[in-house]
Amino acid sequence: MSNADRHGLITKVVRDAGGATVQQLAELTGASEMTIRRDLDTLAAQGVLERVRGGARSLLLRGEEPPFALRAREAVDTKRRIAAKVSALIADGESVVLDSGTTCLEVARLLRDRPVTVMPLSLQAIQLFGATPGPATLVVPGGQPRAAEGALTGPLTLASLAALRFDTAVVGCCGLSATDGLTAYDLDDAAVKKASIASARRTLVASGGSKLGRTAFAYVGPAALLHTLVTDDTAPADEVGALETAGTIVTTV
Repeated sequence: MSNADRHGLITKVVRDAGGATVQQLAELTGASEMTIRRDLDTLAAQGVLERVRGGARSLLLRGEEPPFALRAREAVDTKRRIAAKVSALIADGESVVLDSGTTCLEVARLLRDRPVTVMPLSLQAIQLFGATPGPATLVVPGGQPRAAEGALTGPLTLASLAALRFDTAVVGCCGLSATDGLTAYDLDDAAVKKASIASARRTLVASGGSKLGRTAFAYVGPAALLHTLVTDDTAPADEVGALETAGTIVTTV
């Protein structure tokens, strides 16, 4: 088993069970306990799990937003398919405000090679555009990055959004339903999403199907504000139908 495969399995076991001991993980993976301890130290440093005496436990027990490092490892192929479709819906020459989050980061990887103007709302995406200059024009907003997330929030971010008008807002979500609309885990993040939607002519939502039918803590806006949702085939059919009835175009990849 490769390091990446072992790390992925450890992450899943700890997340699903809430925790695991070094001995349990060694038996499951076939690796030595010394190797498992190094793996756990590495994953803890990345913010994927919490290291405790004799093993590790999940960071999700408190019902908080899953850490960016953990989300970045999950459903990568699905996120890339969603990102490819979102990129295809954006025409050359458009101006785009790009939300934070792991799926939107995959969209950034594609847009950096396109002749578009992009204002990313996360440090990860800003660094991605800056590291490999290409045909895309980068606009950098103000704001304060959320710890570990890199998402930009606060008055300077809201002022940057209020000062500009975009063709398209690409927005991620923590929860989306026809009944409760678009929601986020964090009030500051919700405020940025609201401002992004208000600054754009249309809104594209990039979200895995597991987010549909769920409601998070902070309200962003009704589903009627969303032009198009790009999701995957795990999206609940009844929720997809309800969103389409509410006026959102739903594209499944």
